[in-house]
Amino acid sequence: MAVPAEQLDRSYTLDDKYTRREGRIFLSGVQALVRLPIMQALRDAAAGVNTGGFISGYRGSPLGGFDLELWKAKKHLESHKVKFQPGINEDLGATMVWGSQQTNLFAGAKYDGVFSMWYGKGPGVDRCGDVFKHGNAAGTSKFGGVLALAADDHACRSSTLPHGSEHEFVSALMPILNPAGVQDILDMGLLGWAMSRFTGRWVGFKTIAETVESSASVNVNPHQLDIVLPDDFALPNGGLNIRWPDPPLDQEMRLHKYAVSAAEAFARANRIDKTVIDSPRARFGIVTTGKSYLDVLQALDYLGIDRRMAEDIGIRVYKVGMTWPLEPIGIRNFARGLEDILIVEEKRSFIESQMKEAMYNWDHATRPSIVGKHD
Repeated sequence: MAVPAEQLDRSYTLDDKYTRREGRIFLSGVQALVRLPIMQALRDAAAGVNTGGFISGYRGSPLGGFDLELWKAKKHLESHKVKFQPGINEDLGATMVWGSQQTNLFAGAKYDGVFSMWYGKGPGVDRCGDVFKHGNAAGTSKFGGVLALAADDHACRSSTLPHGSEHEFVSALMPILNPAGVQDILDMGLLGWAMSRFTGRWVGFKTIAETVESSASVNVNPHQLDIVLPDDFALPNGGLNIRWPDPPLDQEMRLHKYAVSAAEAFARANRIDKTVIDSPRARFGIVTTGKSYLDVLQALDYLGIDRRMAEDIGIRVYKVGMTWPLEPIGIRNFARGLEDILIVEEKRSFIESQMKEAMYNWDHATRPSIVGKHD
């Protein structure tokens, strides 16, 4: 259907995907990832914080074209003090990102902090375990933050093995965000950097081809999100960010005693996980994340189940944005009163195992059955 002439924006150019500061524009997932640090720079400037941005990593599916798009957008990135320097391999790229979080430890730094992004394919996440564990234990700078983009090739379309990176991130105790679409990439990316600053942790960010290779009309106002800090979590003395000197056992104490709970509190305060369909008489719950969330909505549509029918027949749907650590209060409130829960997720039983562990000690009379990869 043709668009009425009066609705056409004749001033629109291809550069608008990186220059427009409000309204809606058409972006691919890869372009959203390129635009993301520009939006963070704009938020920091509005808050009066002098920050720079840094991007490094190693090409891989489904982010094989990410570095090419970054080169194309070089002038836009540099105008916002964002530096792109690809690594010779994944490890060296991650090591540079780790170094970017140390700038505030030295006198004469140009910036208050540097927000950074690492990218690589799933096997690259495997080989960066050393850097991830050291960098995450040391922490991020107060006005910095790190997003670690894992390009997971679930269907093995351009890799030697199909893979998912969640358990590698967990081994380094890095929170994990899983965006469902292009708008989610922008929103969760900004939330991810804010979480990284608050918790002092590197944040894993899952990307798959079906998400980053899709396109959508999205809202690009960098200030559309009202990101808040938790009021139900007390930071330890000195906070959770990087410092020097910092003995390894002190790092471990902050990591285990505070950092994971801080991520849960941040996710709860900003409703990263949320009930998207509810019923006053809910008996059957569906928990899902990422692209699987869109698949669930499509399946309900195929079945002719709209919101009104879902309310009538007792269906409740929960969208998980932070897949680890699974925020306990939200999932408990979602599950209360349900008879059965179906978990729809890709690859391994990642959310499922966390839910079963969280509900193990529930009273048998009130604990719902949980079905996912395992019945």
